[in-house]
Amino acid sequence: MVGRLNPKTGEMKLVTSPTPRSNPYGMVISSKGVPFLVEFGAPKVASLDPETMAITEYPLPHEDSRPRRIAITSDDIIWYSDYSRGYLGRLDPKTGKVTEWPSPGGPKSLPYGIASIHDVIWYSESGTKPNTVVRFDPKTEKFQTWAIPSGGGVVRNVSVTRDGNLAMACSGVNRVALVEIKDGRKSH
Repeated sequence: MVGRLNPKTGEMKLVTSPTPRSNPYGMVISSKGVPFLVEFGAPKVASLDPETMAITEYPLPHEDSRPRRIAITSDDIIWYSDYSRGYLGRLDPKTGKVTEWPSPGGPKSLPYGIASIHDVIWYSESGTKPNTVVRFDPKTEKFQTWAIPSGGGVVRNVSVTRDGNLAMACSGVNRVALVEIKDGRKSH
């Protein structure tokens, strides 16, 4: 299910995904106020009409895709980490076109936590030892990878700080990591 809470009135409205056991997972909001989410139990990305609560699903090209987390760039393009296949995916909701790139760590890299910083995609590969931080520049379609010094454990969530850095929850090693970004690149 996906829900909406009105903090002023306390009203909660829930809707059920059209795909059984789709497991809605991760959410971002577009510049037009439309929530987008990934369906970890299905090979789909979905959007939710904020007025009617109608769910629109966008099928991914591979049946075994399992998108785990989601990010959005300033042009309202959706990015997802395909946990099961080791891919980074891009969805244009206007056309439904999906483009995918194999993650540098390979098919068992288990891409997980993901964010967009100045329209550059940052995510972690949780299946590599140590876990990695991956930078993907959509303009050049080039990847850069750095090992997480603590090993990472499993980086399930990442957040962008107010000053444009990347905070990572390294849950398997009981740490929080900070990736300092300088001019769109990792500084250290």
